[in-house]
Amino acid sequence: MKFLKVGRVAIISRGRYAGKKVVIVQPQDNGSKKHPFPHAIVAGIDRYPLHVTRRMSKGRQTKRSKVKPFIKVVNYNHIMPTRYTLELEGLKGVVTNDTFTEVSQ
Repeated sequence: MKFLKVGRVAIISRGRYAGKKVVIVQPQDNGSKKHPFPHAIVAGIDRYPLHVTRRMSKGRQTKRSKVKPFIKVVNYNHIMPTRYTLELEGLKGVVTNDTFTEVSQ
């Protein structure tokens, strides 16, 4: 699809990450051998940082400040694009389909 390009912000509508905002890292309009349907590699935030105050201890502040990201292959049918885009020129070649096959990455 011509409007699902690199850097487009979208919302996942189905599955474990339903309702989460993601950024499209690599769209695959024709699919691939492993995933024979139109899909996109997306990156998003699974757990956002919690509210922190000055009264909290340093240990508690660091625990609540953690961010948990995720990278996933998502079918186009389960992505709802928004009007927002991000500049991802530096991340274009970083994540590929081979990233999901090797455990060491």
